[in-house]
Amino acid sequence: MKNYIQYLESFVTDNRKQIFKQVLENRTRYFTLALEDLYQMHNVSAVVRSADVFGWQDLHIIQKKYDPKLSHSIAKGAEKWLDIHRYPDTPSAIDNLRQKGYQIVATTPHTNDVNLQDFDINQPSAFFFGVEKDGLSEQVLDQADVYLKIPMYGFTESLNISVAAALIMRDVTERLRQSDINWQLKEEEKEKIYRQWLEKSIKSIDLIKKKYFENI
Repeated sequence: MKNYIQYLESFVTDNRKQIFKQVLENRTRYFTLALEDLYQMHNVSAVVRSADVFGWQDLHIIQKKYDPKLSHSIAKGAEKWLDIHRYPDTPSAIDNLRQKGYQIVATTPHTNDVNLQDFDINQPSAFFFGVEKDGLSEQVLDQADVYLKIPMYGFTESLNISVAAALIMRDVTERLRQSDINWQLKEEEKEKIYRQWLEKSIKSIDLIKKKYFENI
């Protein structure tokens, strides 16, 4: 695979390769996001953009009722650099994330909720955000390990979902980077993502890949 990566690198500028490597050093899978049945395209796209900005590599989209499309003008192409996972229902998303070692965090006011500034970052977490109008489903609320809320001091009781996601990501990301937690990607993960990014950056990649594998 290393020979294949070197082959791909020959089609990409040194500056672009350096940018990829710098970004990968700041990528994490320690935290991740799950969006449950969002239907407004601009919200999904804005969350994708924020995930890229804060270095979160994965985004999980549950599309039981809706099939959200991404707006390139809002996401600014960020979806190209993330791993986006889609699920037909909520239980399959929760099961998959638990198997990967994540605790389930429901972002919603609750009788046992935790304020954002008091959230414990010492466990890998999947932050669930619900549909714009109704919030998270009972399935998420029943299975959540933590209930998280953003303190609010005005008349308005909730934030736009993309704003809430950005605020939470910024807070926990900054605290994570200041901690002693090993939050960075493993070397094999970096190599795989780097290869994918190289492939996405090369025009006529299918033809180039075909030529390479025919000659080995």
